[in-house]
Amino acid sequence: MNTSLAFDIFCVAFIFTAGMLSGANAAQGKYAQLLFNELFQDYSNALRPVEDTDTVLNVTLQITLSQIKDMDERNQILTAYLWIRQTWYDAYLKWDKDQYDGLDSIRIPSNLIVSFSSFFRADDDFSEPVNTNIVLRYDGKITWDAPAITKSSCVVDVSYFPFDSQQCNLTFGSWTYNGNQVDIFNSLDSGDLSDFIEDVEWEIHGMPAIKNVITYGCCSEPYPDVTFTLILKRKSSFYIFNLLLPCLLISFLAPLGFYLPADSGEKVSLGVTVLLALTVFQLMVAESMPPSENVPLIGKYYIATMTMITASTALTIIIMNIHYCGSGAKPVPQWARVVILDYMSKIFFVYDVGENCTSSQRAKEQDSYLKKPNACPKGPGQYEGARQPLAKIRNHESTLKKKFPEGVNNGYGLQGENTRDIVSCCSCYRILIKNIEYIASCVRRHKANHAKGVEWKKVAKVMDRFFMWIFFIMVFFMSVLVIGKAH
Repeated sequence: MNTSLAFDIFCVAFIFTAGMLSGANAAQGKYAQLLFNELFQDYSNALRPVEDTDTVLNVTLQITLSQIKDMDERNQILTAYLWIRQTWYDAYLKWDKDQYDGLDSIRIPSNLIVSFSSFFRADDDFSEPVNTNIVLRYDGKITWDAPAITKSSCVVDVSYFPFDSQQCNLTFGSWTYNGNQVDIFNSLDSGDLSDFIEDVEWEIHGMPAIKNVITYGCCSEPYPDVTFTLILKRKSSFYIFNLLLPCLLISFLAPLGFYLPADSGEKVSLGVTVLLALTVFQLMVAESMPPSENVPLIGKYYIATMTMITASTALTIIIMNIHYCGSGAKPVPQWARVVILDYMSKIFFVYDVGENCTSSQRAKEQDSYLKKPNACPKGPGQYEGARQPLAKIRNHESTLKKKFPEGVNNGYGLQGENTRDIVSCCSCYRILIKNIEYIASCVRRHKANHAKGVEWKKVAKVMDRFFMWIFFIMVFFMSVLVIGKAH
């Protein structure tokens, strides 16, 4: 019974309160309509809202950055989405709130009063603020919050792209009113970034504001403005993985061209292919950058890498000419023999052409085996005379000549016939010796020419290894230099 009574009392109280509030709202709506008609009956938004024409109208400005819509580096234009709050006092829009049932503020369309677009414009393009309502207080204070999309000129410095920082200025000031008529102030020391939507490419490191008073050459009156400096830092991860890292990997292929065997026929092709790949990446960077005198950091890296690859390709052609000198070339100079073949080949672990560390060890084992006694036993059917030197054969021939002189043929038929056979045999030996000497000299000449070509090939191989390490070091230091300048 008591619970039901309490619930009934609550319902009655709620209905009474709702009725009171509804009546109050209705009363305030009636007074607001009456106030609106009286305020704007003779009001004009064409002039400055001051009673005395010598009075300066003070406007307070506050900017809230909401989003960066676009940063066009090539055309150097920053497009930003802003919330602009401006506050000033209108001398003709005041009332006594006691006469209007305590009504202290009303909201009216912005096109009924002197609006922001009549006072101020931003640098470059500025879209008209949305026709939102303004808050008008009884003491004449006007507060207008309106969104706007601004396009501001921004001097883009791409010297350290993609690790660059940019500073873009948003300047707000009067086009027609000088500082003696309209003065502008910044309500905060910086723009408001509390509602900023994070951008995928840029980080915001601040938006300081400063008031400037400029006197132009055409006029003696001062012109004040408020400049907001937007400090941007580029997020470089996208460019590192899509532009810098591929270039780094490609540049490490250039020194490997020296490691390719000369007989493969792919040494020059590899250098040209790498050069074309870097040219494609450089064109991609050039399309997005403004045509300025400042070359981007990544562009300098591309140019340095392309120069290095061009130099490596030219050196490869020279080294291949050395490799294919052949037997018709001059012998290796003594200084090259000492410096390159004796010292540099040991430093870079270069063995003879067609030889590596395993084959060299196998050759040493075979030599030690052949030096052992009875390593090559003599078979019963082997011919001993085949291993005699040519000098012994010549000595044998001269002995026969002494033993059987030419005069022995006279008077001795049988012995003369034997002597003629012996002399004929010696003539055959003499012709055979000449042929063997000719073949031996040809073999010696061939071996000498082959040894000369082998030496030039080894010189080319040592130079390949030398330049391979030189270019590896250059690529490494260039990469470290780029990363160091980025920070």
